[in-house]
Amino acid sequence: MTHTYKIAGMTCDGCSAKVSHLIKQLSNVTDVAINLEKGEADISMSKHIATPELQNALKDYPKYQLSEIEIHSHKPERNIFSEQQSIQEDKRTWIETYKPIVLIFIYITTISLIVSLNEESFKEETFMRIFMAGFFLTFSFFKMLDLKGFAESYTMYDIVAKKFNGWGYIYAFLELALGLAFAINFDPVFTNAFTAILMSVSLIGVLQSVMNKKRIQCACLGAVFNLPMSTVTIIEDGIMIAMSVIMLVMLL
Repeated sequence: MTHTYKIAGMTCDGCSAKVSHLIKQLSNVTDVAINLEKGEADISMSKHIATPELQNALKDYPKYQLSEIEIHSHKPERNIFSEQQSIQEDKRTWIETYKPIVLIFIYITTISLIVSLNEESFKEETFMRIFMAGFFLTFSFFKMLDLKGFAESYTMYDIVAKKFNGWGYIYAFLELALGLAFAINFDPVFTNAFTAILMSVSLIGVLQSVMNKKRIQCACLGAVFNLPMSTVTIIEDGIMIAMSVIMLVMLL
């Protein structure tokens, strides 16, 4: 069965992702389809869930207020559309789902190769430094497009952001700073060591979410793209950690 509820307080994709995640934690909820524009949620459940129980799922975030709407607002056509939309999303191919990340990695790799090959001989250190500069600058850019949305999405799985809500804002600027540091080759030892530590801490939350099979939106590209948390996120963080450690070893 599917019921539609009014949810006040949602202002961005990060909010809708947060609300969806919190409601999905209830044992009898099978799916949640958020309509951000209307401020509504179609909640599918295996058996009826009382409204107070749904409201209790959002109690830690009082800005989100769930309430019932009049029965005539439950439109069968709209529920069918939501179900069809969920099926469509589940049927997306791997490349359709992760196309943004794949394209970003191709572009950054190409630029890194061009810069590295312009030197007298190919230098692995230069390639990795430019790659990491491009990575952090690009990913911080998408986070800055909706900084609030990213910060709220990040609290769903990052171990630091869960305890300190402001960490998401700080993290976005740290990525920007790292991108600039790699671009100008600022204090390579410190920059690579800091990167290895920062990305390792970030990876812990990602590993926990993937291993627990939680259906969470990945915040790596901010709240701009609807990317699911998966092994792709683990590989992405792992590459950054590996490169920073390799460069650190080369420098010491």
